[in-house]
Amino acid sequence: MRIPVAGAIKWVVAVAVFLLTFYVISQVFEIKMDSNLGSIFARSAQDTSIHTVTKPPRYKCGISKICPEKHFAFKMASGAANVVGPKICVEDVVLMSGVKNNVGRGINIALVNGKTGQAVDTKYYDLWGADVAPFIEFTKNIKEGTIVFMATYDDGATKLNDEARSLISDLGSSAINSLGFRDNWVFVGGKGIKTKSPFEQHIKNNKDTNKYEGWPEVVEMEGCIPQKQD
Repeated sequence: MRIPVAGAIKWVVAVAVFLLTFYVISQVFEIKMDSNLGSIFARSAQDTSIHTVTKPPRYKCGISKICPEKHFAFKMASGAANVVGPKICVEDVVLMSGVKNNVGRGINIALVNGKTGQAVDTKYYDLWGADVAPFIEFTKNIKEGTIVFMATYDDGATKLNDEARSLISDLGSSAINSLGFRDNWVFVGGKGIKTKSPFEQHIKNNKDTNKYEGWPEVVEMEGCIPQKQD
């Protein structure tokens, strides 16, 4: 039986159209598949990038850890020679610094309420060229339960007498009796404290080890102070 020529041509054309359609569909499907895979990989790469650039958490005052509940975060530094003043930060609030323009040569003091962590007062006393009496009077009048922050700038020891040193010792200092000319010192104590404070750093002025000519390096300290309980 012979197939008419016209019929054969139609059959060939039908097969060709079928194959072409199949090819086009398969190509579109593969492109779509590639597109989906591409978007998946793109999202994966983006997620990886996000995790890579995530910054570490920032704690109060920029300290290296989070403080426990019912503790106050603090960070402080002594002055740098007679150029850069000390800095005292408590609960993410800068209480004293050169930027705030409330620091000066001698001993810089910030008082903080032991129950609330709120600043009470800030002062600095020139203990190189001025009288020590105002410093003694101020220290005597600190109220019970107050947290006391002290940091030296330039020189904080020349005018300290036995009475002044004794008052600071009563606040919990262990190093105050050895504080000398142009030493760097930071200290956190409290009025009414029963033991010596764990928060104190002291670097002696020593021409062989000084970082700056005539002054030692800056001394820094951070930590968590327990809230005063009733």
